[in-house]
Amino acid sequence: MNLKFLKKKKKFKKGGLGIKPDLYWQYILLATFILIILASVFSLYIFWEVNNASILPASNTGEQEAIKKERIDKVLEYFQERGKKSLEIINSPSPIIDPSL
Repeated sequence: MNLKFLKKKKKFKKGGLGIKPDLYWQYILLATFILIILASVFSLYIFWEVNNASILPASNTGEQEAIKKERIDKVLEYFQERGKKSLEIINSPSPIIDPSL
């Protein structure tokens, strides 16, 4: 009679404790897909929040328009003066004489 259930069997496996790169690559790939999905959901949520937010309150529009017109006129005058100065600089000859000539 041969009793096999009480005997100690010797089992040898090759590379049982070694590093399995396929397993680690699967973990990295899974983590990457999870991060991509989370980033997509977060960006969609932020887009909806920004899209639904009100831009500016619409109170006291009469006073704001008068102030805006004056400020716009000042800015336009400033840029017209800068344009004139730029034309003067472009049209004037260079005060530095080139020493290589």
